[in-house]
Amino acid sequence: MSTSTRWKNRPAGSTWGDFGPDDQAGRMNLLTREKVLQGMAEVKHGITFNLSLPLDYPGGNVLNPRRSAPVLRPTVRNGKPNMNYQLWCDDPLCTDVMSDDLVIMHLQYSTQWDSLAHAGSMFDADGDGLPEPLYYNGYRAGVDVVGPDKPEGAGIFDFINIPKESTSYAKALGIEVMAERCVQGRAVMVDLHAHLGHTGEAVGYDTWMRILEKDRIEVESGDMVCIHTGFAQVLLDMKRQPDAAVLARTGSTLDGRDDKLKQWITDSGLIALIADNYAVEAHPALPGDGACATLPLHEHCLFKLGVHLGELWYMTPLAAWLRENQRNRFLLTAPPLRLPGAIGSPAAPIATV
Repeated sequence: MSTSTRWKNRPAGSTWGDFGPDDQAGRMNLLTREKVLQGMAEVKHGITFNLSLPLDYPGGNVLNPRRSAPVLRPTVRNGKPNMNYQLWCDDPLCTDVMSDDLVIMHLQYSTQWDSLAHAGSMFDADGDGLPEPLYYNGYRAGVDVVGPDKPEGAGIFDFINIPKESTSYAKALGIEVMAERCVQGRAVMVDLHAHLGHTGEAVGYDTWMRILEKDRIEVESGDMVCIHTGFAQVLLDMKRQPDAAVLARTGSTLDGRDDKLKQWITDSGLIALIADNYAVEAHPALPGDGACATLPLHEHCLFKLGVHLGELWYMTPLAAWLRENQRNRFLLTAPPLRLPGAIGSPAAPIATV
């Protein structure tokens, strides 16, 4: 019997309620002190790897027409641009030269984390026969995750005239919930690129397990799983001029329609699934039967399990080092921005070996 005031029924195979009726952290609850110590135990050489792309990559909006590269602008000081501002202009006795800027940014343009409010699903949680738009643990669209009803409340097309107030806000499941867990612990690298190259394959359970077995990879409860496909390296080499046709056949993805693969994710106890490609899973997904999610792995992880997804991370140098040293585990430190109400966040993850 559910003790939640938001739902009576939970999706099959979900973790709703497992961490409490009002839980918003999902599987991050499994990131315990012991997992942090396990991650620290993987540090043998003191070598660090920055797993973020430059945040103005991929360049343009080929990967997603709704997201654009960051725009930097100076702030205004006394009616003038506050960039290389010489304070003697205001006070002859001041020798300071000051610069201060702002950024107009799509939070999920480049290396990023998805919050649990990023992807929900239509589900009949109250048993009345009518599906409602919901997110993890039954948090409701329009109540717990709110946004504007009209297009003028969205986008940045007329930034100067946009009112200086937020029009959307995740009252529950915002990215700050993840940030408060600090996101430091043991991570495991699965190097799909070393086995598959640039085939564009949608990897299912059988191939996944074959690679894990061949590389002697063990994933335990509370681990973060990183997937190297080589996609981000190709993207970086394109120097902000992404070629959609080439990227479509670059690296590999996970097959979000594979039920056995999704069950493995459930059973493994992993707390985050992170890839260097655009969406972790094949996008668009392989055809499904009847009415179904267009991003089934997002539905399974974010909506059902409370497993965060990371995308467009830069893993190639780390993956190469781990393979050369016959390792696959490392310490990962990767908190998102502590930005209340945000759906996603840029990430600046650091791996230490």
